[in-house]
Amino acid sequence: MIWGDLFGEFSFGLVVITYRGLEELKAGESGSEFGLALGVFDGFHLGHQAVIDAARGAGRVGVLTFDPPPVEILAPGRKAPRKIIGSLAHQERVLAELKVDFLVVVEFTREFAAVPGREFADELAATGVKRLAAGHDWSFGKGRSGNVDLLDEWVEGIEVFKVEPVCAGEERISSSSIRVALEEGDLEKAARLLGREYYVFGEVQQGKQLGRTLGFPTANVAVAEELLPANGVYAVTARWENHQVSGVANVGTRPTVDASMKRNLEVHLFSNDVPDAYGWILEVGFTRKIRAEKKFNGIDELKAQIIADIAAAKSKL
Repeated sequence: MIWGDLFGEFSFGLVVITYRGLEELKAGESGSEFGLALGVFDGFHLGHQAVIDAARGAGRVGVLTFDPPPVEILAPGRKAPRKIIGSLAHQERVLAELKVDFLVVVEFTREFAAVPGREFADELAATGVKRLAAGHDWSFGKGRSGNVDLLDEWVEGIEVFKVEPVCAGEERISSSSIRVALEEGDLEKAARLLGREYYVFGEVQQGKQLGRTLGFPTANVAVAEELLPANGVYAVTARWENHQVSGVANVGTRPTVDASMKRNLEVHLFSNDVPDAYGWILEVGFTRKIRAEKKFNGIDELKAQIIADIAAAKSKL
C-alpha cells in the first residue's frame, strides 16, 4: 500500500512504500536484497538516521517500526508522549527525503508482545533481509529477551550492526530532548538534533475565519497527533502540492478573542495562490520564533500586532 497516494501530488514525487507486517514485506521485497533499520523511531532525528545509514549497503533499505508505540501496550496506565511525527503519511514524507525505500509497520499487540525474542528474530530472517541495524540499547521480544548482540547470534548469514548513541556536542540526541526543546520554543536546538527544520503535517479545516475578517486570511491546520512547539508566533515555510511559500503562524489559544479555545495552529501564507477550500494537506516548517503568545486590548491592537508580526517574518526571508 502506498499511503502517499491519499495526498495526491503532496509527495513531491517522493514515494515510500508501506508494508503492514513481515508477511507483506516478504511478498513485496521478494527477489530483492535489502537492509532494515529496527526500532521505535519518533522524529527520525540524527540518531535514528545513523541507524538507517548502518542498514544501507545491501541494495534497498527499509525502516521497521511498531504501531501503536509499545509503551501503550506494555504500560497502559502510562500515557505515551505526543509524537514528533504522527501520521504514516508524514513518516513516509520524511523517510523519502532520507532516501529510504520502504517502511514496515508491525502492529504491536499483547499477543505480539508475548512472542519470544528468538522467534521474532527467526521471523525477521525469513523475510530475506541481508542486513539489520538497531540502536545499542534496543531490545525486543517477551520480557525484553532479545537485544542486538543476541540478534547477531540468532540470525545466520545476515549482517547485524549495533549503533552507538549519537551526540550533538555534549548532549546525547534523543526524541525526549527534542520534545523539551520544542516545548520551550527552542527551534534552533530542535533543528540541530533533528538534522532539519522542524515541521508538522495536517489537514486544512474550517475555522472561525477571524483572520479573513481582519484582512489576514489564515489556514486552520488540524495537527491531530504531532507535537506543536510552544505557544507563540513563528516565521514558517509551508508546502503543499508543488508549492512552497513563506508565512507567519500562530500556535496557541487566541486569548484575545477566544479564551476557551484549545491549542491550534493557524498559518497566514505570503501567497495569492492558496486553495480557497478545505481538506487539503499542508506541511508547516517552523523557522524562527517571533514572539510569545499575548492577550491584547481589543481587535485593533491585535490587528496592529499581526501587521508587525508579518513584517518581522518577512524581514528574515
